[in-house]
Amino acid sequence: MTVEQLRENFPALDRKVYGKDLVYLDNAATVQRPRSVMDEWERMTMESNANIHRAVHLLSDEATRSYEQAREAVREHINAGSREEVVFTSGVTAAINLVAFSFGEAFVKAGDEVVVTECEHHSNIVPWQMMCLRKGAVLKVLPVDDRGELAMEMLPGLLTDKTKIVAVTHISNVLGIVNPVKDIIDICHSVGIPVLVDGAQGIVHSEVDVQWLDCDFYAFSGHKIYAATGTGVLYGKRKWLDRMPPYMGGGEMVGTVKFSGTTYAPLPLKFEAGTQNFAGISTLSPALALASGISKDPCLKENERKVRDYVLDALCSDKRIKLYGCPHNREKKIPLFSFSVEGAHHEDLALILDKMGIATRSGQMCAEPLMDRFGVTGMLRASFAPYNTMHEAEYFIKCLDRAIGMLL
Repeated sequence: MTVEQLRENFPALDRKVYGKDLVYLDNAATVQRPRSVMDEWERMTMESNANIHRAVHLLSDEATRSYEQAREAVREHINAGSREEVVFTSGVTAAINLVAFSFGEAFVKAGDEVVVTECEHHSNIVPWQMMCLRKGAVLKVLPVDDRGELAMEMLPGLLTDKTKIVAVTHISNVLGIVNPVKDIIDICHSVGIPVLVDGAQGIVHSEVDVQWLDCDFYAFSGHKIYAATGTGVLYGKRKWLDRMPPYMGGGEMVGTVKFSGTTYAPLPLKFEAGTQNFAGISTLSPALALASGISKDPCLKENERKVRDYVLDALCSDKRIKLYGCPHNREKKIPLFSFSVEGAHHEDLALILDKMGIATRSGQMCAEPLMDRFGVTGMLRASFAPYNTMHEAEYFIKCLDRAIGMLL
């Protein structure tokens, strides 16, 4: 498939912005949706709109089957060992909060420790802070170096007999660096410590095999990988999920309910209280099918590599630009670029680019500790998807040069 053929699946890419062709470079926040996803959403909403798992009528049966087919699609896509290890949530934030609460209730006590890294999204910091505050535990941080790479040599020294879990992002949403999560997992497991991986970007830019990684938890959001918003996945090893208490109580997550006591439903329903976003979750099936096809297409992968290399070289060669996230090996870099320009505010740059038809992200990218690490109040981020063309990359660099010139 060519990039142009891929783009035909995404109606939003044809629109105009201020009279210019849209160049959408905010994909790390939310990718555009393909027709197959919108068709599934419309089908579920118009034809099979009924609560799942409960009624015996046809519409409920259709909705339930679509919902559970999506669970199987996820299981296959990430190579989970069983469907029971796939829990649906509203997104990666909800998934990490679930683990932070339920794992914390089951396994963390006062004086215990949790390790995160300096390049985490707030969603993989704040839930652990909340849990540590509630349980009297201590949060420890693995730093990044000036290139944005994790200081791996420091990890063994952070792990003690009080460390209960390590939480790390697969790929930083700011630095665009693929972290050595397999090595981290192996190191932690060698001393009996489980690992949660925030896969918000990893599910998009890596072929995720949770059994090969041997991670204990892996979380991701549907809207990063072409599915509807308000959808997410928590993969968890059964040995942990079985021992963790529910995160929320309500309908569908129960076995029996009596005033004398309640029992809980088997996995994964124990963690899926209430009426689920069944229309949204069902879109994971076509979304993951598309993502799988893209990951196996050599033409699309080569285009993505060329775009990455072109933009990386262009930004690094411009002395006005400070790029954050420059690994020694560029193959560890995804086409995501966060940078600053001395004398030009990141939001001003984003507003000027917007008038040129280019959508980027400006600000702290929900990673304030990382901004503090690099001594900035915010950055400008351009994140590319497989449907972005080399022409768009060239146009972005041309317009960025013009925008910088207007502000300096």
